[in-house]
Amino acid sequence: MLRTALKPQWIAALVGALVVSWVFVLLSQWQFSRSVSEAPPAPRAIEEVKPLTGVLRPGEVFPAPAADQMVTFRGSYDPRRQVLVRDRLQNGQKGWWVVTAFTVDGAPAVGGEHGAVVPVARGWITSPQDAAPPPSGHLTLTGRLEPSEAPQAAQDVAPGQIATLSVAQLINVWDVPSYTGFVGVTKEVTPSGAAAAASPGLQPLSIEAQPIEQPVNWLNIFYAVEWVVFAGFSIFLWWRLVRDDYERTQDALADAAAAEAAGGGADTAEKSTPGAEKAPSETGGNP
Repeated sequence: MLRTALKPQWIAALVGALVVSWVFVLLSQWQFSRSVSEAPPAPRAIEEVKPLTGVLRPGEVFPAPAADQMVTFRGSYDPRRQVLVRDRLQNGQKGWWVVTAFTVDGAPAVGGEHGAVVPVARGWITSPQDAAPPPSGHLTLTGRLEPSEAPQAAQDVAPGQIATLSVAQLINVWDVPSYTGFVGVTKEVTPSGAAAAASPGLQPLSIEAQPIEQPVNWLNIFYAVEWVVFAGFSIFLWWRLVRDDYERTQDALADAAAAEAAGGGADTAEKSTPGAEKAPSETGGNP
């Protein structure tokens, strides 16, 4: 079969099949890239600062679209309600978040009880000794709203610390109605418009919005797989044609050999017949 495949016409056909397969593979790669590529996204609505009271109500289930939303609200910190959240990474270093209850002005009542708070992650510290009291007085805060973390049972948590920023756990500790999310603060402004005094050792948080997930276009993936199948089929088709040519050649050789064998047998029979006619009769004479 190798001798058949090395015929000039089949070598040329192989080159053509490889070129076609290469084109199909390029089309497959293009379809794969199209399955996840999208146009540059428009500015996200979550970066538009909105009033907290218009995005979330205290006590209600945290809506998924509210995650990462930039919000603003007014009120004051409650220095009596402050905890540290351990094992928080910032710039590759482990430390603590300082989380303080912030009483929100104009927050709806929860079960007839006013004075709802929102947990505010004020900053990051390297040591619990750096946890300073929050700024006093009336403030306007701006930050990123995040959903509550799941509670985690831990036996080795120091007093005044928690393992995760679980709002449900904070509600039990602080005994006050609360929003079901927390805010990573980015700006604290006094009524005069000046920035609130920064606490020594307290570093700003680096809470970024979660990246937008790119949806997968399964139709493009199907087309990509289809082009790969076509590429393999072009090589298979060349092999099949070569095999058919080889089998036809073998059949022709077999037929020729059979015909030659049949012709040889006929010649032998013809040669034996005249000898038999010239054989003497039983009387000794010729017939």
